[in-house]
Order: sequence, then C-alpha cells, then structure tokens
Amino acid sequence: MRRATTVVVVPSRTIEKFHEPPAETQAYEERLLCLLLKLRERNVRMVYVTSMPVAQDIVEYYLGLLPADIRDDARDRLTMLSTEDPSLRPLSAKLLERPTLLTRIRWEITDHEAAHLIPYVTTELEFALGSELGIPVMGADPALAHLGTKSGGRELFARAGVAHPLGIEHVRSRADVIAAIARLRAVRPRIGQAVVKLDDGVSGEGNAIVELRGLGRTGTRAELLKIAERVDAMRLQAANVSHYDYFDRLERGGGIVEERIVARELRSPSVQLELEPDGARVVSTHDQILEDDRCIGCRFPAAPAYAGAITEAAERIGELLVAEGAIGRAAIDFIVARHRSGTWSAYAIEINLRKGATTHPLYTLELVTGGTFDPLSGTFRTQDGSTRHYVATDYLASPRLSALGDGALIALSDRPGLEPDGYGVVFHMLSGLTELGRMGMTVIGSTAADAQERFETVQHILLSAAANLGSEVAVVA
Repeated sequence: MRRATTVVVVPSRTIEKFHEPPAETQAYEERLLCLLLKLRERNVRMVYVTSMPVAQDIVEYYLGLLPADIRDDARDRLTMLSTEDPSLRPLSAKLLERPTLLTRIRWEITDHEAAHLIPYVTTELEFALGSELGIPVMGADPALAHLGTKSGGRELFARAGVAHPLGIEHVRSRADVIAAIARLRAVRPRIGQAVVKLDDGVSGEGNAIVELRGLGRTGTRAELLKIAERVDAMRLQAANVSHYDYFDRLERGGGIVEERIVARELRSPSVQLELEPDGARVVSTHDQILEDDRCIGCRFPAAPAYAGAITEAAERIGELLVAEGAIGRAAIDFIVARHRSGTWSAYAIEINLRKGATTHPLYTLELVTGGTFDPLSGTFRTQDGSTRHYVATDYLASPRLSALGDGALIALSDRPGLEPDGYGVVFHMLSGLTELGRMGMTVIGSTAADAQERFETVQHILLSAAANLGSEVAVVA
C-alpha cells in the first residue's frame, strides 16, 4: 500500500496590485481548487485553506469531476478551512495569526514526512507557515525572489545568453526613467516606444508605455526635455492610477525600462518549467491571449513555429535557476516577432517564480487525463496516446454573468461539462460570478481548432443562459 500523503494548499498571494476588491481576492484563492482532483489517488489527503469559506456547491462541483465510485471517499479525505477574514492581506499572514487554525491543520497531517505545502507564491510568510506546520514548502526560497523581478529576470537572461529587449534595470524614479530612455536612444536612435515596468508588477498592470517617435536628435539637452514630456504623458496599463502613485510604487520597489518590440505580427508565448534539484523539466508551452497588453487567458500548447525556440531558451534559463537553488513551478514569458520572411525571433521578457495564469489550466489537464507533455514534439498525450489542446481564461466577464452566481451555473441542467474521455470544460473562480460578473474556465479539445470551437460554444451557452436567467429575475421582481 502506498504511503499516505497530505497536501496542504494555501493559495496566498503576496502580490502588489493597484486595485483588487475582496471578491476578486477570494476568486483567485479558488483558482487552485482544480487540485482537488488529486484526490483521485486514494492515498492522498488534502487541506485547502482560503480567506473566506468556499461555497459547498463549488466544492461539490470539483468532487463531481472525480469517478463516481471514489467521490464519497475523496470527500472524507478533504478538509476545507478558512480564516473568516476578507481583508486584503496575504492569506499566509492571516493563518500565522491564528494558532488554533494552525493546530487544526496539524491534526489533519497524518505523516509530516509525507506532507507538503503548496502555496501560490513563496515569500518569508509561506516559509514561516511551513515551519509552523513542520512540512516543506513546494516553491523557491524567498531569498531568490529577486530572480523573479523584472530586473532580476533581465540579468539572468543575459547570463544565459538568451535574447531579450534592449533595456535598463533597477530604475527607481522619474529621473531614472528619463536617463534610461536617453541611454536606449543613444544605442538605438530610431526606437519607437519604451515600456516602463514595475519589478513586481503582474498581468501587465505595472507597465507604462512611453511614445518616443519624433523626438529628433539624441545626446542634446533638448532631447532630455522632450523625453521628460513624453514620460509625463506615458500611458499606464492600470486603470484609475495616477502618475504620482505609479512613481511612488516605482521608488519603493524598483523597475526597468526597455524597448517595446514591434513587428508585423507579435505573440506572447510562455514556457512552464518544473525546477528540481537535478535539473529543469519543461512541462508546457502556451500562447498567452492578450487584451490591451494584459494577459486574459492562454492556448495550449504554443504554436509549433516558435515552440522549439522558446523551449530551448527556457531550458537554458531553467538550468541557471536550478543552479541558484530554485525549485517548484516557474514560467518564462516571451515576445515573438514575425519577420517578412515568415521566421520568428524570440525575446525573453519575464520570469515568474510563482504560480500564474497558466498553472491551474495545466494542472487541470494533467489531473483530468493523467497525460504528460512531451517538450521534444511540443504535444500533450493522454495514456492512450491521443493528443489534447485547451483554451483557458480567467477573464470571462460580463455584467450578465452575475445571474449565474450563487450556484445558478452549477444548477443549470444543460450546463456544459467535462466528458468521460477528458474533453469539455472545467470551470474556475466561480465565487467571482455574483459580485464581479467574472469567472474562469479551461476548455479541452483534441486539436487547437477543436479547443477553440468548444471554447466559443461554451462562452455562447453561458452568456445566453445568463441572459435568460436575468430576464426571469426581472420578470419575478
């Protein structure tokens, strides 16, 4: 009989964003509920902790994705806990303040030598939590956090010999930004746009675009004055944020300035790695789905035209991360530019030493199908050898979708679901429906076209159902 394993999931996020309502924080904490599918293995016990309680119908939805003959047993091996604290502080900090809740978690750990903590990010808080519980943390040591910043990533790309945009690291003020842009123009006078990025920014929210066309000669005092005007007019990606607040964040956390890559066609793929003491293993490639430079979803796997190039570059970066002592899941983001000849050039732009928008869709596919990704062929195959693709999003949003909240979506008799052979849809972030009108989903198909068609069908069904439910509510009211 296999040794019993206890998995403690604490999806704490120590990530600075300009704006995030409590309902969004809770929805993000529920993204890893797909890990409940690990309960398919009868030797696994799980403790899942959130800030506020997860609705029972949402828990039952995930358990319902398991084979019928093990659902009752899986339910017995699952413990859902919450801090009953909706504040916007990291979940790990809330847990460390509650010794009684920590004791409750310890009771659920049957064998501390066969248990581990799965966080969303790994900071001193998560490692302190692991120490309190007496179990290891599956993630990079917080001492390596600088490698996951924009500045640290650029420095690692240079060490790995991987192409990345022309840029300057460790800027901390408006004056630094102006000087950095002048340095970029001295090297590349025809640069059209620059991007200022906060070192710890996520989802593009920490980015600002500076227009540089028409500045004239380089190396003059007039140039610096014109750059200053462009910096004061730069376009922030975060909504409803002042330049004063942006530069305050830059001063506190640092950032970079780099050339914005332009081409006839641009895409933003990524490579996900599993970092282990003996090396870096590629577990996925994705094409990110962008809207206004913000990642709203992904397609798996990345297009074959450049998947090999970004995989090779990510492996070189991964080996350096392992040499630094990093472990756990990491992702490398790229920009790829298509030339007139049809060839692609890849530029590394960011390292994520944490879980992100591509983590839970991949977990979902792996746990639903039991398959694995082959980096040599760039394909995912199930145990019977068939291929799988998916399209995923965390941003299926519409005011109409609020009608599907409070269990209405789960209760739909004609709700699209997961088929026995692993095709279909798995929903995420369901608690965000009521207040945010937003949810996530991973839609699995046999080919890229099949996954996209299924995705569009599911989206249409949900929006139509929401409209019908909204109409019924209006009539009753």
